[in-house]
Amino acid sequence: MIEIENLEKSFGAVRAVDGVSFRADDGRITGLLGPNGAGKSTTLRILYTVLRADGGSARVDGHDVAEAPLAVRRSMGVLPHGTGIYPRLTARENIAYYGRLNGLRGAALAARVDSLIEMLEIEEFSERRAKGFSQGQRIKVALARSLVHDPRNVVLDEPTNGLDVMATRALRELIRKLRADGRCVLFSSHVMQEVAALCDDIVIIAHGRVVARGSPEALRAEMGQQDLEEVFVRAIERGAQ
Repeated sequence: MIEIENLEKSFGAVRAVDGVSFRADDGRITGLLGPNGAGKSTTLRILYTVLRADGGSARVDGHDVAEAPLAVRRSMGVLPHGTGIYPRLTARENIAYYGRLNGLRGAALAARVDSLIEMLEIEEFSERRAKGFSQGQRIKVALARSLVHDPRNVVLDEPTNGLDVMATRALRELIRKLRADGRCVLFSSHVMQEVAALCDDIVIIAHGRVVARGSPEALRAEMGQQDLEEVFVRAIERGAQ
């Protein structure tokens, strides 16, 4: 479970996150939506301990991100915006390296890497160096890397950005499988079709603040719109008033 309460973060005079609060539950997919510059990525970076908040709190399975960052990292898998895989390592080596960083060794590490390579259909390029990989191949390797330590919480920052139709469909199925396994999945996206297909809960951020949250059905009823894109626009407009 991920819990965020009154989170605040400024960069100079810019208030990037201004009192954000929400919860993402186990066994559910929570979508974090907002226009560019709304504070989504800053909120996620605080959550996975890359940035430190100016105020408020964030907890992952009860571990405070500021007080117990190592425990948070152990319980979380993160696919950041921009994969950052090592180009001189093969796909297998990239995944295994992160497994070792998370304490896996020997036969257990090899079995976990093999399992992820099969699950994400990486076999064809698993022994190739990552330099020259397509965007879809890089995303698959980065996702395998984020899951190698079998985390209970998964954070995905625009995971389908740059993927083709087939790769997007495969990633959606994996996200559904993570939910079926009882994991907490939190992801940001600009693609309303993706949100409609996946999300159990939605949090909409604008100007660093939460302007709407709830299930897709509840938000449709609240905004008086059936189209999620219209729901999103209405929420942003309401938040600007």
